[in-house]
This record gives sequence, structure tokens and C-alpha cells, in this order.
Amino acid sequence: MEYPAVDRDDTTDVLHGMTVADPYRYLEDPDAARTTAFVTAQNDLSRPYLDGLAGRDAFLASTTALLTAPRSGVPWERGGRYFMIANPGRLDQDQLFVAQSLEELVAGDGRVLIDPNRWSTDGTSALTGLSISDDGTLAGYVRSDAGSDWRTIGVVDVASGTVLPDELGGAKWLDPTWLPDGASFLYWHYPCAETTSSGAFTDATGAGVLALHRLGADQADDELIWSRLESREWMVDPWVSADGRLLVLTASPGTDSRATVAVRRLDRDDQGRSRVRPGEVAVVAELADAHHVVGSAGDTLYLRTERDAPSGRLVAVDLADTGATWSTIAAGTPDRLLAGVATALDSFVLLYSVDTAGRLEITDRDGALLAAPALGDLVSFTVVRARPTSAEIFVGTTGFDHRARSYRITTDGVVALLPAPPGAVTLPAVTAERRTARSADGTQVPMSVVRRADLAPGPAPTLLYGYGGFDIPLQPSFSALFAGWIAAGGVLVVANLRGGGEFGSAWHEAGMLHHKQRVFDDLIGCAEALIADGTTTTTQLAVHGRSNGGLLVGAVITQRPDLFAAALPTVGVMDMLRFHLFTIGWAWTSEYGSPDIAADFDVLQRYSPLHALREGTAYPPTLISTGDHDDRVVPAHSLKFGARMQYCQSGGAPILLRVDTRAGHGMGKPARALAQEYADQLAFAAEWTGLRPV
Repeated sequence: MEYPAVDRDDTTDVLHGMTVADPYRYLEDPDAARTTAFVTAQNDLSRPYLDGLAGRDAFLASTTALLTAPRSGVPWERGGRYFMIANPGRLDQDQLFVAQSLEELVAGDGRVLIDPNRWSTDGTSALTGLSISDDGTLAGYVRSDAGSDWRTIGVVDVASGTVLPDELGGAKWLDPTWLPDGASFLYWHYPCAETTSSGAFTDATGAGVLALHRLGADQADDELIWSRLESREWMVDPWVSADGRLLVLTASPGTDSRATVAVRRLDRDDQGRSRVRPGEVAVVAELADAHHVVGSAGDTLYLRTERDAPSGRLVAVDLADTGATWSTIAAGTPDRLLAGVATALDSFVLLYSVDTAGRLEITDRDGALLAAPALGDLVSFTVVRARPTSAEIFVGTTGFDHRARSYRITTDGVVALLPAPPGAVTLPAVTAERRTARSADGTQVPMSVVRRADLAPGPAPTLLYGYGGFDIPLQPSFSALFAGWIAAGGVLVVANLRGGGEFGSAWHEAGMLHHKQRVFDDLIGCAEALIADGTTTTTQLAVHGRSNGGLLVGAVITQRPDLFAAALPTVGVMDMLRFHLFTIGWAWTSEYGSPDIAADFDVLQRYSPLHALREGTAYPPTLISTGDHDDRVVPAHSLKFGARMQYCQSGGAPILLRVDTRAGHGMGKPARALAQEYADQLAFAAEWTGLRPV
């Protein structure tokens, strides 16, 4: 394959005494003429190639059907009204529906309250966050454009559908958190952000603040509630108690799973407006463990914590004596992770993960079991909607064999499966096995091996997917890409690597910071095991990952290019020596370490995919995908990696870059654009693994 001519500059840095060449640094400016010319040339190369692949039309039909079929989310109730995110089919973006009863809503007779398909002509404006006031009268919504992490917050009157004048820019990460007066909310704001400049998509983000906005007020007059302007990596997540008395602030540096916890009191001023009282009670002052707010009863705070509990436990904390021993209500075990907890009327909803499969239990406030509804064997939970004032619980599940199911469950364990919309996706029956592979240090690494139920075992084209980072678990779930591969007769393998959140804090910590190489070893061990046991061969094995998983793919194909028939790194973090200099990249130093610290740099430079590429090496066929508006993992990671990989490639296997325009990290991507992306990736992997749809 003849690649476009690409400029190589003589840019170098001396980092901790090491000279590091960076000949493609100019690609870090997304709007520079050389960058736009590079992107155009790469797309001009990859587009005809991808369009000409034998299986692309079939995969595009499959992914389009999967992504544009009618679908409905999990309903919830506020103030006697019921709300649900849904899509009647064929729309690029999901809509928000409201109805006066659950029956009306699930029957498809709800009223459209918010329709993001009207926000842009190309379908790239998305509803990416939502919060309904407790009385159900106002909806605070979050709009994202072109896939950007930058958010605009607006408010709509539920009864009339009228959009209020309040429009707040410079927001990120959090949905609005309504205060008890129903006329004010908290949100995360970057006061100095210029979100419309080109630098908004590349420049390192400064410190943010938690602000209080009162409806009708100018954003410039919003009240500062919490900030650490001298330490930009700290962010806070607010939670308001159902009785309106407590504001709990859970704070963490960057993406650190550990957190501090503080409580502030709420009351009303002489105009009846909610206000946050000065002073706070420190519940957890030390950054040592993960803590998540579950609920409260008077001055008792309920937390899901990992203090003295790597598998999680539910505790009660007396706010009058936070130094006293916490009372344990329920606890996970090494083989039964307590992954989450919600509160319902006089009860808790406990979410367990057993070898990545979800299990749900309902207990009373003392932890005594009330019910254990059976919701499927190999499922995970998409959302649990419960309130301490209601016996009604709504639960969503997903799995390798279904996109989504919604249930209404009462606290006494009565389960009702809510109807799916007519025309919803039906997936073929599958078999899913749990296996383990041996990593380089002897650790057993679990993985799910999934194939169509009507296909016999034996060497077959296989797609190996992994993530392994940030305490994020990979559990049984629907993906149109996964479903398209399985339907075509391929084997899907989802690996549960160290660094992820599948098996508690120890599993996460074993794959972060200076232990990151273990994650790559884990995936390589899985690949070798699949070949050894006859599931696949080196000529049939493709590897795929997104974001941190894109880093994973970049690392394993540079370390073991002989092991894979094809690679699909997507929006990956490829330059581990400069990731912290762009947008929110500095927040990842809690997971990766900092290139500015010599000991961390020594580890990072050894596996950084960009710097691990070697001239004269035969790398496997690789399709590198990114978005030109990705302001989380900036496109420069993929552009620089692709340019250098093409330069280094000695074999005849193609190294292609696929750059989406007006697209970001993946959030809110229009359905048809996502179908195109998945079809390209599936067709590329199928071409090089020998998959022919059956």
C-alpha cells in the first residue's frame, strides 16, 4: 500500500535526560493546515479501501438495523409523572418522553418533551445528561455538540414544554443536581473556559468549581459552593438527601477511585430559597479508599465503601460521631463483589457482581434479605432507579443476548417485565463460556467466550476485546459491534483484565501506575490461550479496544505484532509522554502516573505505543479510528501513532487511519454515523481474519 507523503520535523525533547524525537508534533494542532491536509489524505486513502471490502455492505445493513431499531430505556417517576428516554426508530438521537402514568408511557403514548434531533441538521447534537426536579415540574438537560465533552445546560418546563431562558456554558462531567426548593441546582463549571475556540479541543483544562445556579439569574452571578483552584485535579460529586437537609460532597483527584467525603447542611433563606450553610462535617478526610453515597436517614449517612473491604460493603455512619466505628449492613466477598447500592422505601437494593454477572437483592434497612429477583444468568445492570420514598424500583439489564430489558420491581420482590417497543432488536441465541488464561506472572485472567448457539466450537475468526483500567468493569452487555460480529459467525471474547473494576479494588490496583504492563500481559495471555485451546489461530484473531482500551491495543501490537491478524485501536491514548498536556489528560495521572516524575516516566516510555514502534517491523493490518473533535483523548494520539506506524511498517499489511469529522470520543454520536464506524471496523477485521458471514 502506498501511503500519503507525511512531513517529519526534527522536533525533540530532553525528558529526564533522555532525548525523545517527536517528528509529528505539528499534528497536535487540529486546525493547522498541515493537520487538515494530513487528515484529508488519510481519509482519501482509507475510505475507498473500506468501501471496497467484501463484507462491508452486509455489516452496514446489520449495524444500521441494530442501531436504528425502536428502543426504550428504563422509566422513572418524579412528582407523579413518569419519564423515559426512548427512540421510535430511525432517529439519530434518543428523545425524552413524559406521561401521567407508567402504563401510558410504556404503551408508547408519552409526549416528547426533549428532542435533540431538532438541535442540529447533521444529528451531532445530543442529549447527554438529564435531571428532573423532585416535584417533576422542571427538567434540567445537558446538550453536547459534535461529540465534545463541553456541555451546555438548559431547563425546560415539563407541563408546557417551554424552554426557560437559563443557558449555562462551560460545564462538564456532572448533570444538574436540584436543590430542595426546585428553583436552583448545582453543576460543575470551568469559569475561565473558552469553549468555542479551537483550543477548547486541545488545551489542558484548568480548575473547575461546583456552582449554584438560581433560575432566572445570570450565570456570572452563580454562587461558588466548592473549589480547589490551586489544585486543578480535584473534582467533587454532590448528592442531596431526600429530606433536603444534607449536601454530601464526595471529592477525588482526577480519575482516582478513592475519595474524601464531607457533609454540609442545607436550609432556606428568608425568601424560601435553598442555601448551603457554611462549615462542613468531614466524614472521610483521608484519601485512602473508594466511597459512594447511598442514602441517609436523619443524621445517619449510608455509604458503599471499600474501607477494610476490597469487595465493598454497605455501612451506616453516625454524623454526630463520624469517628465512631461504622456499622456494616451488608458486605461483598472475594467471589461476590458488592458493586452498588440504591435506597428504596425502608429498604436497600444491593447490586452484586458474581464473576461479572449481575445479581440483585432487596434487604431491609438492617440488611435482612427481603427478595432476590431472578433477572437472568449472564446479565449486567444498566441502571437502577429507586427512591427512599417509594416502593417502586425500576431496573435495566443488558447482556450478550439482548440489548435491553426493563423491569418494575416492588420492594417485596414482585417483578414485572416492561414491554419492549414494537420492532425492537431481537438477537440470535448465543452460548457464553467463562474461561481463564494464564498471564505472564501466573495470574489467572477470566474472559467470556461468546458465539452463536448454532455454531460448533472450533478454530474461528475471533474478536478479542479488552479495557483494563480506571476501575471500570467489563460485564455482559450489548454492543452493535459485538452483535454484528457474532451474528456473522465470529467468536467474541471479552477479557477481564487487571486494572478494571470487575473484582474489587485489589484487581484494579494490580493493573495501574507502575503495574500497567500486567494489563498488556493479561491480554497477551488471553490471546495465547485462545490459540492454544483451538478457539482461534493467529491468522484469525483480531484485537479491539477503545480509549484506554485503544492504548491496550497499541501496546500489545507493538509488543507482540506476530500474535494478531488485525487490530482496531479506537480513540486510544497512544502518546504516554504527552497525554497530560491536553484537555483533561492530567486527570489520568492517578491511573497512569505522570511523565513529569522520573520514576513514572521510566515506566511510561517503555510501553508508550507511539514510542514503541520500530522501523522495519511487520505490524498486523491496523485500522486506527478517532474523531476530529475528540476533546477527551485528543486526535493527535491517533494521528501521530498512525503516521509513525505507516513510516515503520515493513510488511504489506495496511495501516489505515479513519478520522470522523464533527465527532468526539463517542458520546452522542448519531446512530447512522456509529453504524458506519462499526461496519468499517467489522469489515476490516473480517477481511483479515477470514470471517465470511454465515
